[in-house]
Amino acid sequence: MADTNARALRKSTTEAETVLWSRLRQRRIGGFRFRRQAPIGRFIADFACFEARLVIEVDGGQHTERAEQDAARTRWLESQGFRVLRFWNNQVLREIEGVEEVILRELTGKGR
Repeated sequence: MADTNARALRKSTTEAETVLWSRLRQRRIGGFRFRRQAPIGRFIADFACFEARLVIEVDGGQHTERAEQDAARTRWLESQGFRVLRFWNNQVLREIEGVEEVILRELTGKGR
């Protein structure tokens, strides 16, 4: 079921997810491989690098109303050994270079 949901989500990505995916795909950031709409347990991560145990979430305005659920999801992912980065849609759309820098620092261990 998670794979079916992930497939459906890949077909209906937001503009911000499309922009970020264009930067993450084909190992364009630090040579790390990302998967988009990747099932992890009962959740589907927007982007995941399993090698670096990093999840990236791109959030729209609806997430202001889901802060508790997002926090619980982050705690669970962290309990599974993942680090979670969250960016707002407008950050990705307006500050993509800065977003890339944060991701690269996290991937290379320089952000910890």
